[in-house]
Amino acid sequence: MEICYLGIGSNLGKRSKNLISAINKIKSLKRTKVIKVSRFFITDPVGGPAGQGKFLNAAIKVKTNLSPLMFLKQLKKIEWELGRKENVFNGPRTIDLDILFYGERTIKTKILTVPHPRLFFRNFVLKPLAEII
Repeated sequence: MEICYLGIGSNLGKRSKNLISAINKIKSLKRTKVIKVSRFFITDPVGGPAGQGKFLNAAIKVKTNLSPLMFLKQLKKIEWELGRKENVFNGPRTIDLDILFYGERTIKTKILTVPHPRLFFRNFVLKPLAEII
């Protein structure tokens, strides 16, 4: 099994409920186990349209036997189930699930780049991630 780290965030609706629902759905994925979850952090939005609400962010450590692309597909399905709409780049969203690290792999495809390309420029990702590493 590969150790993976995920970033998770929400700035629409009941943010805490959205994060908890996403974590529970990740826990229910086959061949995947949630190992550790950071505290939830309130953060300002970065990029995207002005006037968005604050985010609630966290990081998750998981073990999975799913391939990186299958894992991404399952995370996108969870986002869809929780009402995520792909309207505006970096716009408000009910849930955002990002693969930050997938084992020690470096992946670069049209739909997945690991490590996450903006990971090291985002304190809203680094702070919760540092808590669980």
